[in-house]
Amino acid sequence: MFCIETMRNFVTLIIKTYIDMNIKLTQKKIGQRITEVRKMKGLSQEDLAKSIKISRPSLAQIELGNRKVDIFELQKLSMVLEFSLDDFMSEDFQVSLDVDINEEKKVKKEEERISVPTMQFNKFKNILLYILERCAGKSNVGETVLYKLLYFSDFNYYELYEEHLTGATYRKLPFGPVPQNLDTIIGQMIEKGQLQKVYTEHHGYRQTRYLPLEKPDLTGLLAIEIDVIDKVIEQMSDWSASMISDYSHKDLPWEVTDEGKDISYELAFYRELPYSVRVYNDENE
Repeated sequence: MFCIETMRNFVTLIIKTYIDMNIKLTQKKIGQRITEVRKMKGLSQEDLAKSIKISRPSLAQIELGNRKVDIFELQKLSMVLEFSLDDFMSEDFQVSLDVDINEEKKVKKEEERISVPTMQFNKFKNILLYILERCAGKSNVGETVLYKLLYFSDFNYYELYEEHLTGATYRKLPFGPVPQNLDTIIGQMIEKGQLQKVYTEHHGYRQTRYLPLEKPDLTGLLAIEIDVIDKVIEQMSDWSASMISDYSHKDLPWEVTDEGKDISYELAFYRELPYSVRVYNDENE
């Protein structure tokens, strides 16, 4: 083990190395490099955070570039992720320097499989019916509220279990996140007599609502999936359209996504309270 004096000398050497370097990396660039190396090594944020003894939210903020990484943390990262500090801080650093090409392809393929959601249409339809059934007597649940209940069900589940609930792709639009292909899905459900589209007035505004005409088939849903949906309904289904829209606009995945672009599920791991639904170890915060 290092003695205190040895550690001081080591840190002094590192600092001197930084001073001698011609390149100064931004916080964001450092965060991006840490993320790339972590993924290349096949580590989750939680695994890496535990290894360097910080909380997962802290690591998430470092990877986003919102928090500085101090010299001791960077040293721990270099040891756990097995990279050279000199290489890491150089301008031409490449994540694949010490990674076997075949292994790199394998990891990239796995990342693509995890990060790209695949729409499960029947499951989505039954979850839609379930939400509508649970909210049938609530006059506020028009299209706007319905879309947000679907969004938070999907993203909360992904944050908790790192798996997709419906696999729906959500896009950032001015009024909040909207699931893609929803018009087509609803059109098919109306044609099959599963839904009825009605127009009502709510607090002086015209509102589009959908009434379920059949019961959802929940045999394909896990208990933990229903639990996540129920919690979203309990928390938000009484909110007005403007209230739930304002709330969704402050959710980090929507907030950091460019207008008109698809919202990445991976951004759910960067949430903070009150949006984060995962219990993290914050003893080191």
